[in-house]
Amino acid sequence: MSDNPGNNKVFIPIVQSGNGSGSVPPGGPTVVIDPVTRIEGHLRIEVKVNNGAIEDAWSTGPMFRGLELILKGRDPRDAWVFTQRICGVCTTVHAIASVRAVENALGIAIPDNARILRNLIEGAQFVHDHVVHFYHLHALDWVDLMSALQADPAATSALALSLSDWHNSSPAYFQSVKTRLQNFVNSGQLGLFGNGYWGHPAYRLPPAGNLLAVAHYLEALEWQNQFIKFHAILGGKNPHPQTYLVGGMATPLDASSQAAITPARIADLRALVQLGLDFVNKVYLPDLMLIASYYTDWAGTGGGYGNFLSFGDFPGASGNSPANLWMPRGMVVNKNLGQAPQPVDQTLIQEYIAHSWYSYNGGDQAGKHPYQGETRMNYTGPQTSFSTLSGEERYSWLKAPRYNGMPMEVGPLARVVVAYAAGHARIRELTDWVLAQLQVGPDALFSTLGRIAARGIETLAIAEQMNTWLDELENNILNNNLTVQNNQRWNPSTWPADAWGYGMTEAPRGGLGHWVHIVNGKIENYQAVVPTTWNGSPRDAQNARGPWEQALVGVPVADASRPLEVLRTIHSFDPCMACAVHIVDPQSNQVMQIWVQH
Repeated sequence: MSDNPGNNKVFIPIVQSGNGSGSVPPGGPTVVIDPVTRIEGHLRIEVKVNNGAIEDAWSTGPMFRGLELILKGRDPRDAWVFTQRICGVCTTVHAIASVRAVENALGIAIPDNARILRNLIEGAQFVHDHVVHFYHLHALDWVDLMSALQADPAATSALALSLSDWHNSSPAYFQSVKTRLQNFVNSGQLGLFGNGYWGHPAYRLPPAGNLLAVAHYLEALEWQNQFIKFHAILGGKNPHPQTYLVGGMATPLDASSQAAITPARIADLRALVQLGLDFVNKVYLPDLMLIASYYTDWAGTGGGYGNFLSFGDFPGASGNSPANLWMPRGMVVNKNLGQAPQPVDQTLIQEYIAHSWYSYNGGDQAGKHPYQGETRMNYTGPQTSFSTLSGEERYSWLKAPRYNGMPMEVGPLARVVVAYAAGHARIRELTDWVLAQLQVGPDALFSTLGRIAARGIETLAIAEQMNTWLDELENNILNNNLTVQNNQRWNPSTWPADAWGYGMTEAPRGGLGHWVHIVNGKIENYQAVVPTTWNGSPRDAQNARGPWEQALVGVPVADASRPLEVLRTIHSFDPCMACAVHIVDPQSNQVMQIWVQH
């Protein structure tokens, strides 16, 4: 779940960096959370609190990203193996973006079976990742673990049965969970729960609801261990499936070979899809709706700019054109659900570094398209982590991606909003149902709560769609259509001397793009613009906040020493700092993990 599993460290500096006044900054204290935990990687959030609400915010990626430098000079057919190691959570998405970028540069079309296999692996990633995020990375922002110890198991059973017919719903079962939790607390070794904000006034679930959520938190650990076998069957392993190839896939198909994907293996995959559907339908979505019903006021906060970008994904049999994607590509600007999404033109993407620890040849105020992107370090920040960064001109290792100059939110909410505006039938049906159940209008989507609901909506829709892709794969196998790889341009002697390509996909956390420049068969330049860079960016050259920073403005804070509300909004985006920032040793080119002791 995270390379940073400890507790959030919160401190409230008296002096803002750079003002030197020695007094409380005007308008209230600057609250620093460093690191933000229950995410992938390391993140620092600073907020200025005034009259019980956030007045301003700064998002800092405190680790340098250098993977692009490692790829320079390598064979582009190997790039996906390296880029997939950018992250240990969304493990397959960088492989997809990378092979698509190289295929785009070299003009390679993949066979239909490769399309289906990629859709299935990616679909399983979404279902797995969203469930894990809800329970293990985000639930404790809404669920009071210690309150569960006051719950009546019989009342918890009655609540569970009112939500679904999930088999683990008896009073005896919830008593066993309560006993297990009590023994854990009595041990005095709470681990990552030791510094939770238990008893915080912003918690609202009754004890029975908290015990129900704790039980399903534990069940989700076992569920995800089984469901992700889907990746092991089609990809050879998890994390980091190993069956991608430029031009297709390395997963063999053969109805008569036990060393290949057969109809019998398809049956195993169908059983795993059903495992996913059952858990999503009977546990995840009911829990989401229960928790949301106690926090409907969060449907009016944390919305941000209201500009949404989706690259779309899951191509159909007719190819990878924007019109043929099951998940639509497009933009919705200013929360306009009544207009068809605007088309996306990747040439309008630029990354700015005016407030980042980088430098560009030619000056730092103009943005650069990823084809011209540079990764040049220029650290100017303070030398101690206990200095505030809100007064610094540069304060993050993340760049600031913008589309045609606009900050854009990416992720589940962006995909659902774009799909809804595009008329995606199933997404519209599920979204309207959720809004009706919560008795809120469409504007509620543009919020912290809307972001959480959107994640659940698309989880169910994708889990349902996976059976369609299994049908397509099985039909191809039965009709002896077994091709998984296009080798026509495998020989570098057939490549142009100078080639440019880009690959787009949707990671669980949002739109992901890779751009590659190939010269004489080797990578000349490589740039990845990842979801968390879009969402977690610092200010740009126009001083416009990044989407996280904007979403935090106006969020209430009941207790500045326990800023639970900050975590609620930040976690609703599901940060993945490992994708956005990395450490590189320039002597050995070794990517290193950093553990924070606290």
